[in-house]
Amino acid sequence: MEIETAKAEEYAKRIMRLARDTITVRYRFFDNALAKYSLVMEPGLNCYVADGETLRVDPVKLVTDYAEEPGLGIRLYLHVMLHGIFLHPYRYDKTNEAYWNLASDIAVENIILDMKVPGADMTRDDEQRTVIQRLKKWVPELTAEKLYREFAANGISMDAESSYRRLFTFDRHRVRMSYKEEPETILTEADWEKIAERVKAELESFSNSGAGGDSVQANLKEATRKRYDYEMILRRFAIVGEEIKVNPDEFDYIYYTYGLKEYGNMPLIEPLEYAERKSVREFVVAIDTSASCRGEVVKDFLQKTYDILSVSGMFFTDINIHIVMCDSKVESDTVIKNQSDLKAFKDNVEIKGFGATDFRPVFEYVDELREKKELKDLKGLIYFTDGIGIYPERCPDYDVMFVFNGINEMRPKLPGWAIEVILEDV
Repeated sequence: MEIETAKAEEYAKRIMRLARDTITVRYRFFDNALAKYSLVMEPGLNCYVADGETLRVDPVKLVTDYAEEPGLGIRLYLHVMLHGIFLHPYRYDKTNEAYWNLASDIAVENIILDMKVPGADMTRDDEQRTVIQRLKKWVPELTAEKLYREFAANGISMDAESSYRRLFTFDRHRVRMSYKEEPETILTEADWEKIAERVKAELESFSNSGAGGDSVQANLKEATRKRYDYEMILRRFAIVGEEIKVNPDEFDYIYYTYGLKEYGNMPLIEPLEYAERKSVREFVVAIDTSASCRGEVVKDFLQKTYDILSVSGMFFTDINIHIVMCDSKVESDTVIKNQSDLKAFKDNVEIKGFGATDFRPVFEYVDELREKKELKDLKGLIYFTDGIGIYPERCPDYDVMFVFNGINEMRPKLPGWAIEVILEDV
């Protein structure tokens, strides 16, 4: 049965107003997040689109869908609101857009099912639960980040991808990079970070809020965790230096070629072959060789480091990188002098050690290398580890980055002078 647009808009507004009231009465810590979304009626849209500030709906579609699924209004508001709270649109590091969209949709729907919000039931729920239980065999804590890593590592069949999209998608996702280009009126990542922190704090103080609290907290913890750009931090280890190469800003090819043409092998002006650029020349990579840091995780870390340095042009022709393996003592030190050395090392790495972890010997060893002038212009140290060990008490006079191979609540607190990076962010 067709419905007039004007009537559809009136009914659609009532549906969504009731949905918002239902959510905020039961879950008061979501009130601020929901308030950030203004409802916009857009006849002919034929879908639902949320951009962090507005929820655009086709009123005729909403009323028609609501007639078949009375839980749609509540479900739609919860779905788009949780995307914002968990900062899903702002994870620019996820290169596979389709996988990230599916992972984030499944994560928020899992939370909504756990919350058991009155009036939010839909006919697809049982199918969703079946899929979620199957996925939890591989990803016990179903957050968007961990689910994405599973998809990226093992792939998704076309049939599974189609099924996931049918069961878990509610709104049409925009390309994540487009959020960087929005005008100032659109809520920014920083705005949603503040909302996420508030929800996290209120949820912790309102622990008896009902079912779903654990799932919300797990995703909030992931969303609000401090992240660093690994390439940006590597650039902190870069120095300005000269390399023998043509400087296109100062070399005039017209006079040069004219001289060759008129006088044979006598150019009129010699090219300026020295150009300054910032590149990585000297730093230390320490690898914790205790039992929990071995095999593929070490190779993944070395591969990522190699890719960043080689693709981004951050290598000088001649470099001095020490790759040190250490558990409770320094086991080996491989000196890398050029890009080929680093490639050979990461392709043929052999882990040595597997004892207990003590970070101090590496720093003592670096001090010795500096005293011997084997390190003359050290810019920083990267320490790949599980984090379970003894940290130095004093702050060194160079940058130190600890790259952890996962999140571990049991590891000691990192010293304030160190930079933290989680391997999943690398």
